[in-house]
Amino acid sequence: MQNIPEILKIQKAFYKSQKTKNLNYRLSILKSLKKEILDKEQAILDALYNDFKKSNFETFISEFGLVISELNLAIKNLKKWAKPKRVKSSLLTFPSKDYIYKDPYGNVLIIAPWNYPFLLALEPLIMAIAAGNTVVLKPSELTQSTSKIITQIIKNVFLEDLAISIEGGVETSTELLAQKWDYIFFTGSTKVGKIVAEAAAKNLTPVTLELGGKSPCIIDETVNLNLVAKRLAWGKYFNGGQTCIAPDYVIVKSDIKEKLIDNLKKEIIKMYGNTPEKSNDLPRIINKNNTLRLKKLIENQDVIFGGHIVEDENYISPTLINAPSLDSTLMSEEIFGPILPILDYKTYEDIESIIYGLDKPLSLYIFSNNKSFADFILNSFNFGGGVVNDVLVHFGNHKLPFGGIGGSGMGQYHGKHGFDTFSHHKSVMKRGNWIDPSFRYPPYRGKLNLLKKIFKFLG
Repeated sequence: MQNIPEILKIQKAFYKSQKTKNLNYRLSILKSLKKEILDKEQAILDALYNDFKKSNFETFISEFGLVISELNLAIKNLKKWAKPKRVKSSLLTFPSKDYIYKDPYGNVLIIAPWNYPFLLALEPLIMAIAAGNTVVLKPSELTQSTSKIITQIIKNVFLEDLAISIEGGVETSTELLAQKWDYIFFTGSTKVGKIVAEAAAKNLTPVTLELGGKSPCIIDETVNLNLVAKRLAWGKYFNGGQTCIAPDYVIVKSDIKEKLIDNLKKEIIKMYGNTPEKSNDLPRIINKNNTLRLKKLIENQDVIFGGHIVEDENYISPTLINAPSLDSTLMSEEIFGPILPILDYKTYEDIESIIYGLDKPLSLYIFSNNKSFADFILNSFNFGGGVVNDVLVHFGNHKLPFGGIGGSGMGQYHGKHGFDTFSHHKSVMKRGNWIDPSFRYPPYRGKLNLLKKIFKFLG
């Protein structure tokens, strides 16, 4: 195991050297990282396939392409993002010029998950470096091929005093969390997120937690069911269902439930064939433990489609479950696999009783051509982010902040939001010396009424 305290000591010394504050230095590093990733495109695609048979198309659209887009965005906009922002001064502090400076936090720890192991390791790394921090990255031990290529890329681009990838299991994560960091960024399960938050609290370390939860998909009777089924099946079974913002369960108007199920079956067959096991487009479950976990979730459930499991290959076919009990394990924990429970509703109160019975979700999806209904749902519930008439796609817009609320996380990133997350917004006032009213200085006798009038005038 690498000497983690020594690595952090080296990075602290490098940060104190002020070199990471230099924008040209940051830009040169980001450009070198982009070149290295482009040079290793096929190796990255191969690594994701080795880890869970993810197709090159899905890897490119959901990992490689998004990382390159994030790099392009940071390289293009870094100088603008980092520039101190002038804000209006106050009459109370006249004369002054007021600014918000974007300072790096310092030494950052990033712990990445296994489900999108390249994207969710590199995207926060890019923005942490862009903001001027040093980084220790812990990639997932469950995706060994991808973690190795990440480690190789970082080693080729960065000196250890700026950024390093440290591979390992729970023991490594535990030792990393025992150190004193200036910022911690974690993506993973709510259970582990609580452990990270507890460790961070000991040193009052700010933290971003990108977690998950049970993201609902509400469908009313005004929709085109063919289109809904196509988009829903794509979003649910993308990456083998191992997506934190995947629709976790459906709540469909009872009148159209059977038609929706029929359309979903047709779309699944169109996408993956009658024997999805042979499809090159359906990734496998990450490991046997998760395969067995998912197998247990559908035991004693009403499986109306799919349910085929090959344990030795970590394969689970796209599966539909009819009307599971709300107190079942299937409906009490995030599924994170190719299993879609389908519930129905007759009234808004039915929807409310389901969603309010669970933690605040990372995402919420509505399929409806009734604008009033869609707006009502959007305003009724707390969730991290959502889409009307589609799924997943909000993740692809860097102008939208991405993050959870409550049990689905805290903090946000993507694009400039990511740069801001890894930057401390430092308030700076530059006072003028050409005038110095005596009003604020003692003695205060006779000044209170005038002070009240000033505050009333300022509103």
